[in-house]
Amino acid sequence: MSRIAAKFATLNASGKKAFVTYIMAGDPDYETSLEIMMGLPGAGVDIIELGLPFTDPMADGPTIQLAGQRALDNGMTLNRTLDMARHFRKTDNTTPIVLMGYYNPIYSHGVEQFLADAKDAGIDGLIVVDLPPEEDTELCLPALAAGIDFIRLATPTTDDHRLPTVLQNTSGFVYYVSITGITGAAAAEADNVGPEVARIKSATDLPIVVGFGIRTPERARDIAAISDGCVVGSAIVSEIGEGKSPADVLSFVESLASGAHSA
Repeated sequence: MSRIAAKFATLNASGKKAFVTYIMAGDPDYETSLEIMMGLPGAGVDIIELGLPFTDPMADGPTIQLAGQRALDNGMTLNRTLDMARHFRKTDNTTPIVLMGYYNPIYSHGVEQFLADAKDAGIDGLIVVDLPPEEDTELCLPALAAGIDFIRLATPTTDDHRLPTVLQNTSGFVYYVSITGITGAAAAEADNVGPEVARIKSATDLPIVVGFGIRTPERARDIAAISDGCVVGSAIVSEIGEGKSPADVLSFVESLASGAHSA
């Protein structure tokens, strides 16, 4: 069983929803980013999304764009991102790590070499936002063959005609983007998200995790209550961008986790 499947099985057995967090690898620098990453499980995080810095992050709002730029300015690369995962795995072999980013750095690295390196580093899943299902032979199918989950995004514009295509080779979980637009742009509303989650659930047995627009413990609780879990990214990245200490960032994360786990 994969780490992702095992994590959801454990959560289900205890009646809990998944709390997923996103941080940008290398933001504001390698050492601080690693310290925060190492502290996430202790703060209540069930699954870590680790952002791969890229020069043209078209799906990201200003908060995550700036985080990526800070990381790149401080020398962050794909290899150093994988090094973070390797370091994390020295003390934690159960918390899933999902690498989230864009295809260009992976393509430049070489798909076969990237998958071998990612597997060696302890990466469990990939979210590659600019590779649609029509391009599954590029990375999705090789990733699945390598034992790495390929997690697809569904959005409010993914209608019933498109949904089966989106779900076809998805594994691990489905990431439902609760709002249209870029990350950090608006607030997720449970009343709007609930029917969409139910619609997707009717088409797949995979867990549905909801992200975008979750910034408070109360919103995390409300969204987790109508799904299998929630993702918080921009709100945490904002704390890092404001120069908060790792301890303060992790305290904020812990408050969000408490909200999600109370659902």
